[in-house]
Amino acid sequence: MSSPVDATSSNEGINMIKAKNPYTKQTDWGWNIDPYGFRHFIDDFSHRYQIPIIITENGMGAYDSVEEDGNINDDYRIQYLSDHIKQLKHSIENGAKVLAYMTWSATDLYSTREGLIKRYGFVHVDEKTLERRPKKSFYWYKRVIETKGEVL
Repeated sequence: MSSPVDATSSNEGINMIKAKNPYTKQTDWGWNIDPYGFRHFIDDFSHRYQIPIIITENGMGAYDSVEEDGNINDDYRIQYLSDHIKQLKHSIENGAKVLAYMTWSATDLYSTREGLIKRYGFVHVDEKTLERRPKKSFYWYKRVIETKGEVL
């Protein structure tokens, strides 16, 4: 029998992480969208261990569609990242030492389970031609970087 924290020996760990929270929205794949939980984790980790934090992956997979005009309007990704970055700013203001924050991911990538159906990136990758096209979130995040997070 595996311990509750040993996610390597069974699917129990991932199933606990993915357990539906009735108080939050979920992604197309059933993952909870919980910006406040993100903040709580950062605050708890920061206060408990008193060490700097590097966030290496924060993002959401979704069904992105290319409009007739060629645009990809992924407002849901913009909202997700904006909400999480705002909570991250609160943690930093409350004393958390965050050395880096990285989104997941810059370009759409191949998922081992969903292929290219599940999209993560700021840049759409056409699975047939490999053509790359910036999404609405690309221009939004570019502006976030340019303003050092003032425009969210």
